[in-house]
Amino acid sequence: MGLIARLLGLAPAVTGVAEVFVANRTQQARQDHEAQIESLRQMGAEFARPERGWFDRLVDGLNRLPRPALAIGTLGLFAFAMADPVAFGVRMQGLALVPEPLWWLLGAIVSFYFGARELHHIRSAVPGPDAVRATVGNIATLRALEDEAPVSSTENPAVAEWRAAAR
Repeated sequence: MGLIARLLGLAPAVTGVAEVFVANRTQQARQDHEAQIESLRQMGAEFARPERGWFDRLVDGLNRLPRPALAIGTLGLFAFAMADPVAFGVRMQGLALVPEPLWWLLGAIVSFYFGARELHHIRSAVPGPDAVRATVGNIATLRALEDEAPVSSTENPAVAEWRAAAR
């Protein structure tokens, strides 16, 4: 057996010993890739939307209608007033007969609907570090204004009164 054959026969043993100290980069890359694919698969399953029935889709569609309906309806009232002012006036006279408590109720319903929707969006928005820095900067600016020189004669009287009260 020649020297080269003996050396080539030792290659698997040398590779095995070397991998104890330094990881096989190809094998490590495969394992990293498999871990990333499995992680993405798990996250995809976590955020997958379940199949929804016709009723759920119908209700979602109906929930999207009030805002466009109110906006288009209001524009339609303007068009109707220009197209047939007499008929528009007749209908507005009819609306004048609606009792005030009913208007309050309508206002409450519309306010709660849009207010709850707006509140949901406000609560889901988390201010970042830039917003905190801006707020701290605004507070520092306001405190610097408070400590400024006496009020000039051309200044707004309300501002002058506020500065005097703050001292």
